[in-house]
Amino acid sequence: MKITVLDAFGLNQGDLNFKEFEKFGEVVCYDITPQEEVVARSRGSEVLFTNKTKITAEMLRQLPEVKYIGILATGFNVVDVKEAGRLGITVTNIPAYSTMSVAQKVFELLLAIVGRAEHYAEENSRLRWARSPHFFYWDFPLHELAGKRFGIVGFGNTGKATARIADAFVMQVCLFTSKAQEELPDGYEKVETLDELFSTCDVVSLNCPLTADNALMVDARRLALMKPTAILINTARGGLVDEEALALALDDETIYAAGLDVMTQEPPAEDNPLFTARNCFVTPHIAWATEEARRRLLTVAFDNLAAWADGHPVNVVS
Repeated sequence: MKITVLDAFGLNQGDLNFKEFEKFGEVVCYDITPQEEVVARSRGSEVLFTNKTKITAEMLRQLPEVKYIGILATGFNVVDVKEAGRLGITVTNIPAYSTMSVAQKVFELLLAIVGRAEHYAEENSRLRWARSPHFFYWDFPLHELAGKRFGIVGFGNTGKATARIADAFVMQVCLFTSKAQEELPDGYEKVETLDELFSTCDVVSLNCPLTADNALMVDARRLALMKPTAILINTARGGLVDEEALALALDDETIYAAGLDVMTQEPPAEDNPLFTARNCFVTPHIAWATEEARRRLLTVAFDNLAAWADGHPVNVVS
């Protein structure tokens, strides 16, 4: 069979490759595929792999050879799954491969905000500490995380992993989740409304999927409920946050800081107000991209393909 990888760049940064997939047939890898070239590059392929390259219903109807699409991510909105099913095409995804990496990123962003290690390292590389008259200096408020209320929106795999880390920092874990209080670990507090979570927590971490119901749920009204010392962390989806409202809330000190690994548009526009907002820490959607998570993703992608080839597909989305 012929296997085409439409956008291998995100997975392979020179440290990983699709060599093992040659067990199933010819493998053709493209770093990036423009949307207008998807059909041309996919023709003659029985198997397609995609991460962020969209495969629409119209494209699928032009590719009668395609029998299997492996999505190299957890989210599957890049493929018209309904049309794929109608055409008899199996679509699989990679669930939970980056859980610990994303939970780690939540605290990378939080610690960057409260500790500013990179700032001090840069200052000291310019000999600021060496030339100081004191044995210390600091430029930003210093606070312990212990005892602070850590609110999590969503309690799936990533929310649970994030909560365990917050617990290790002796923070008070508060959850907005559909799960009942008796289903939660001892010591975790369920709050009944998002407004309660945002108004009472010192840190709010978004760890939920983006849906039509929760799009832009972090808007000006909800930001105004937060403490002026509060920190917002978003490693989930950019569309959960009204970016203009967040930039304004940071600049007028409605909240203290934000740490973001995702934006509504990616790559974002150069004039996105969050790039210049006060105390806004932005990383380029890399929470998922640790070497360990990418190796795990590649292994599951291989296993998914092997299971389908064997007639017993797993991780099928519909």
